[in-house]
Amino acid sequence: MIRRLLLAAVALLAAVSLAAGLWLSRLFSEPGAVAVPSLAGALGAKRVLGVFAHPDDEQLVTGLFVRAKTHDAAFTALVTATEGDAGEQAPVIARQRDLGSVRKAELLKNGFALGIDEQEVWEYPDGSVPDVPLEELVARLEQALRSYRPDLVVTFWPASGATGHADHMRVGLATEAAVKRVRSAPAPDYAGPHWLAFALTPRKALARLGGESGRVVVEHSPDPTHRMPGEISAKRRGWKIHASQEDYVRQAYGVPAWLLYLLWDEEVYRVVDLDEGLSRP
Repeated sequence: MIRRLLLAAVALLAAVSLAAGLWLSRLFSEPGAVAVPSLAGALGAKRVLGVFAHPDDEQLVTGLFVRAKTHDAAFTALVTATEGDAGEQAPVIARQRDLGSVRKAELLKNGFALGIDEQEVWEYPDGSVPDVPLEELVARLEQALRSYRPDLVVTFWPASGATGHADHMRVGLATEAAVKRVRSAPAPDYAGPHWLAFALTPRKALARLGGESGRVVVEHSPDPTHRMPGEISAKRRGWKIHASQEDYVRQAYGVPAWLLYLLWDEEVYRVVDLDEGLSRP
């Protein structure tokens, strides 16, 4: 009898765990988006530029960068607007006054591990990117676009910044404006990118687990158009390379990175086809 009860209890626990896992997994899915093995490959892009705000922001698009290189032999470049000097260390591994230099080095190392061909790390003040004149940001990004000549540009959705961070939103807005400027004044050797992709975060998970800030992000986020594998092993490796932020996932979400990525194993994007004249909603 006791053995039967124990077996029944184990079976019940397994069933409950499976149901909970499936429920959580659905929170991180966006089934309405088209599943592709590689965003760059699906679009036919051979040159990809990412524009983000902080070291470790590229963790949001690891799959895009890795597969653009390994699946599609694309040229890849990354512009990061700040050195992340105002961030909190998790764990503390350096003097706080040295954090910008440390995080820049972590970013460059992770970019190399992802196969990114070229990286620029600008020195705008972390946390104060919205205070930088928009024209200055747009002009520098226009120069980067004309230098790297991407087919595909990936950045933050300007209204939500994936997490609600003001730096993210400002970078997304400036990138969008720079893309429009380049396309409105094409050069003989470069007429501008064909696609603009916005990296998004899972809306159902944010709405259920992200508190009030998560709900605000969801309210200001669009429907994704594409989803692709997130290259989870590379994401986990990336958090080890970003040693000053290695515990960020656990501190921010209450779970270790390996568990989060068991559930959040895809990246989702809103892609705008600029050649078809489609503007974002």
